[in-house]
Amino acid sequence: MHPRTHELLDYLERQRAVLRTAFDTVAPPLRDRSPAIGRWSTAGVIEHLAIVEQRVSGRLSAALTHAREKGLPAESSTVPLLPSINVAPLIDRTTRITAPEAAQPTGLGAEAAWTALEQAGLLVRDTARTCDGWAVGTVLVPHPVFGPISLYHWFAFVGAHEARHAAQIHEIAATFVSIS
Repeated sequence: MHPRTHELLDYLERQRAVLRTAFDTVAPPLRDRSPAIGRWSTAGVIEHLAIVEQRVSGRLSAALTHAREKGLPAESSTVPLLPSINVAPLIDRTTRITAPEAAQPTGLGAEAAWTALEQAGLLVRDTARTCDGWAVGTVLVPHPVFGPISLYHWFAFVGAHEARHAAQIHEIAATFVSIS
């Protein structure tokens, strides 16, 4: 496995562990409960991530297929990627980002949402493995907030997106603690 693929897969796994820890901080009976009117429940946050990751894996897979058909070269660099990718704007929860309608949760329960996220996460990781060894830093796909970014950036942003929502879940858990 190419070092860049390994780096990104490792990052995705670390962020998933952070997300799981956050999910587990919310008592199971509270996971489906919204902390306030108009706010997502923990289950809603997880379902949102599942929706986004499923959609992202499809877009990135299609972009890779298209780039390979056009003669995408092999990756020649082994320089670590993550130090060069600024994920801070995505992780920063002081800037509110409204998810598009297609990425809004539909009401899955917490356990069903987590199962959907696990399945979507497998698709993302499979897509990353399919990119292994290809110069996907040259393949740009538009991001709705950050504009055109490379496939490498997309994989880092999937992990950062999970980190952002792990922080949101910690905020939800704190809300429940403060009202008890």
